[in-house]
Amino acid sequence: MQAAKQVYSASAQAIAELPLLEGFWQAAVKSDPWGGRRWLASLLAIHQPERMIPLDCPWWNVAATREIDAFLAARPDARVFEYGSGASTAWLSRRAREVISVEHHAGWHARLGELIADRANVRLWHRDLSGPGYVSAIAEAGGQFDLIVVDGRDRNACLAQALPFLKTGGLVLFDDTGRRRYRSAIKACGLKEDRHFGRSYCVPYPDFTSILHG
Repeated sequence: MQAAKQVYSASAQAIAELPLLEGFWQAAVKSDPWGGRRWLASLLAIHQPERMIPLDCPWWNVAATREIDAFLAARPDARVFEYGSGASTAWLSRRAREVISVEHHAGWHARLGELIADRANVRLWHRDLSGPGYVSAIAEAGGQFDLIVVDGRDRNACLAQALPFLKTGGLVLFDDTGRRRYRSAIKACGLKEDRHFGRSYCVPYPDFTSILHG
């Protein structure tokens, strides 16, 4: 399965570079964010934050993304903490007052940091997985958060660590909840789960993203 994903990603990136698609990219950026054109463009932008950030879409289920968009629109002063940085970090920065995002991969952290260096409301942290710094980064950040995104490594541990820092009425977005290894932690966390399944950015198959209500 992993090999197939790597082949797909490499093929999509090669197609995305074709000069004849320049007009397609320009139209996609201006299209309905929840529509088919934007989603189709995201399929070719997989693992390319340079393309995903202008498209203004995270690598999540589309319906879940729309719900989070509405949630943040009603909270212009929202604080967000994110495990696992990417195009979602830029997407969140356009909708929240403050975004703190922690990333374990040094190369990816550096690459993304260059792309969002102009976003003053973002703190992008690198924490190695060899110690407790990654999972406990939310405690280092301090305070309460309106939204917590669990979309990186050690997700079950991150969810457990994050719960005391979730505001009353806040949300946790937990991605890829079709994976069996996450189910017991979600069921045990004490939050109500809305599990979205269907069209998702960056992948040609339906996928899961859950929103947990505090």
